[in-house]
Order: sequence, then structure tokens, then C-alpha cells
Amino acid sequence: MTTFFVIGVLGLLLIAVSLFIGDVLDGVFEVLDGFLGGIFSTAVIGGFTAAFGFGGAAALGAGLPMIGAVGVGIGVGAVFGWFAAWLTRLIRDGGSDATIESSDLLGHSGRVVTAIPADGLGTVRVVIGGHSVRRNARAEAALEPGTEVHVTGVLSPTAVTVAPVWPPLESSGEPPALPPQS
Repeated sequence: MTTFFVIGVLGLLLIAVSLFIGDVLDGVFEVLDGFLGGIFSTAVIGGFTAAFGFGGAAALGAGLPMIGAVGVGIGVGAVFGWFAAWLTRLIRDGGSDATIESSDLLGHSGRVVTAIPADGLGTVRVVIGGHSVRRNARAEAALEPGTEVHVTGVLSPTAVTVAPVWPPLESSGEPPALPPQS
């Protein structure tokens, strides 16, 4: 049983090393990555090793013979190794939320933060998926701070064009005329 505990502790140490050092040790397994889809990482090997050791120790403690304990250890290790590979792949492949490009703002609503003059740039704030993004903005007409706008185009990675959600009413105070009906 002591052997299984030592193997489990070594697996936990490998997991700790992979957390603190990162991907430094993963370069050792790059040769195998192409064959097996990247399942050889320090986190996966550490998870498998720790689960194998502790699972085998638990099986021995429950009264199984050594061969049964090894089988249980391999089974538990495979489950934990798969889970570590799944989590690692999820983290590596799913991280684009933090980077919002100006083209992602198209069609979204926002508010003018600094006034947009008729012939210059101001600033707008748009909230996408909980992320608040500020961009320089240009509009066809001057817009005051607080005006709700839609992003209508992209000028550059840091600037967009906007239009007010509701165009201002005419200064006469009367509502705009409806188009004639046929």
C-alpha cells in the first residue's frame, strides 16, 4: 500500500510543478502530441499518476488483491487523466472572450462617453458579454454624452462609426411628418 501512496504523492507533486512552472515540462512530450492529440501534458500525467496511486491504495485497503488494486488504479487514473485532458483542452481552446475586436461591436448598442463633434472623434462605451469596451467614434452629426448609439461600421482597430438609436426630433417641437399612404 505504501508504494501506491508514494506514486499518488509523486502525481500530486507533478501536478503542483505543472501549475507553478506552466508548460515548461510539456515540451518533453511534444513528440507524442501529434500521435495522440495532445493528451501528454504534465497536468494529464500528474492527474493519472495521482489517481492511479491513491485509487490503488484504496483498493488494497478495501481488501482487493494486488492485481485487482492495479486494475482499479489504472481505471481511476484513466478517468482522472481524461478529465485533466478535457479541462486542459477547454482552457487552451476557449479563451477568446477577453479579446473583443472592433468588428465584434457591429450592431451593438452603446453610449457616448465623450461628445462626438460633427467633424471629429469622440468616445463610446459598448458592453458585450459583460465586458465594457471603449472605442473612438465618429458620427454623421454631433452627439452629446449619454446618447444611446448603434455601432454601424469599423474605421480602424480602435475606432468605429455610430448612429443614434433615435434620431433627434426637429427643433420645431412637432413630430416628423409621416410618409403619404397610397
